[in-house]
Amino acid sequence: MTHASVFVGIDVSKTQLDLALRPGGRCSVSNDETGIAKLLEQVKAVHPTLVVLEATGGYEIPVTGALAAAQLPVVVVNPRQVRDFAKATGTLAKTDALDAQTLAHFAEVIQPARRPLPDEHTQALAALVTRRRQLVDMLTAEKNRLRQASTRIRPRLKTHITWLERAVQETDTDLAEAIRQSPIWREKDEWLRSAPGVGPVLTTTLLATVPELGTLTHKQISALVGVAPFSRDSGMLRGKRTIWGGRAQARAVLYMGAIVATRFNPIIRAFYQRLCQAGKAKKVALTACMRKLLVILNAMLKHRRPWCHAVETAGAGV
Repeated sequence: MTHASVFVGIDVSKTQLDLALRPGGRCSVSNDETGIAKLLEQVKAVHPTLVVLEATGGYEIPVTGALAAAQLPVVVVNPRQVRDFAKATGTLAKTDALDAQTLAHFAEVIQPARRPLPDEHTQALAALVTRRRQLVDMLTAEKNRLRQASTRIRPRLKTHITWLERAVQETDTDLAEAIRQSPIWREKDEWLRSAPGVGPVLTTTLLATVPELGTLTHKQISALVGVAPFSRDSGMLRGKRTIWGGRAQARAVLYMGAIVATRFNPIIRAFYQRLCQAGKAKKVALTACMRKLLVILNAMLKHRRPWCHAVETAGAGV
């Protein structure tokens, strides 16, 4: 870091963007096209070393896209990391202006690694995947309500269930069409689905929510998704290793994929049985299968090989 380094933190809300600079300076603009244009002018003028924003459920996408299009070094980080950093540095109060200052401080001290941002097509695919998950959640809830519903309510629930089932099918069709229209996605989808037990829901979710798949090492991809066990040791104490953080949506679908793989994938099935025979709890063994399956899929994309040619490479931990 040089003396002239400038770090920028931007707190994003639905209607406002709060900007803070380190070593000094702050401003607020509206979260619309006019405000984003003003913010870009101010950020460009200081030639920042790094610009950091929090993921805020989609409100950060327009400003992040504008910053990336302007070739500015922008990183979107997990809000939990920033909040933990604020507590560690004694910043307990929380306002939009303080959050922007904390983000700038976080950028200066931590300097999180930059990763390629999802392009427009990947964002559209991710939106479809998220919508499918929402529809499935609603469908599950309505089916659960149907079991105890009164006679008068049951017809309405059945009508809504039929509509939700049709909406899920239409979303699946849209997802399949989006993948078919992209030669790169189509090729990746074919490689991933060559693995026994891997279906369309898992492949589309990984392509949409983990675009880094195939570009990272086995340790990096495991930590990114949240299936890498972390030690909890202190002195003579040896605590249980547990997974933490990561991308919850990808991990939830990977969990279901691992359950299927323990039945139909010979490598994962043998691995699962070996762990259970060694006395591991079934859920611990299943989590290990999630990690192994993810590592294999990562190797398949990394080396551009289908299942039968990638197993040995992934098993070696590449």
